[in-house]
Amino acid sequence: MSDLEKEFLDNKNREKDIWRMFKILSDFTDANEDLCSLPQAISIFGSARTDKNHKHYQDAYKISKRLSKEGYAIITGGGGGIMEAGNKGAKISVGLNIKLPAEQKINKFVKLSLQFRYFFTRKVTFLKYSVGFVVMPGGFGTLDELSEALCLVQTKRMGAFPIVLFGKDFFKPLEAFFQTMLEHNYISKKDLSLYLITDDIDEAVEYIKKNSITNGH
Repeated sequence: MSDLEKEFLDNKNREKDIWRMFKILSDFTDANEDLCSLPQAISIFGSARTDKNHKHYQDAYKISKRLSKEGYAIITGGGGGIMEAGNKGAKISVGLNIKLPAEQKINKFVKLSLQFRYFFTRKVTFLKYSVGFVVMPGGFGTLDELSEALCLVQTKRMGAFPIVLFGKDFFKPLEAFFQTMLEHNYISKKDLSLYLITDDIDEAVEYIKKNSITNGH
């Protein structure tokens, strides 16, 4: 039996699935215990590979600091790059770390750290405990988090929370692809108003203040 065949059969193993369910429940239970009393929070997404001298890092730090002054907690993935910048600028700094084969190191600016076994439980936690999202330039993980937020807002499975895409040059091709979706009638014109693309920190902060909920989740 090949390794791939064994892996496939293991994924259909009822005994292992039961233990997986307990692990999934544990992820959600721990998150609820640690975050239920968290003030209104903004999640900042972006690449772990961004150097601290890069403009994107500096912008993420400044946005985090500004949002903190407005009373928001800041949630990131807890790693390096943009995540580190977000935690560095925050007064109430949360890191949702993920256990990986090559262990992700928690940055030193995280004050409240949670460890997740699964990407999807971590992503649900980002969305559940945030009232807005700042999406900085990043890779597949960042795109995944953005798509999830857009989809849930579009389908009204969560409130119309503000979504800021920060970095006009970086997100210009993505915006063009959204236009292609619109041309094929895969999204509606109103879906293009679900987010803001900007390079302006003041505009980003004001957009979040204006559009985030003020009466809890």
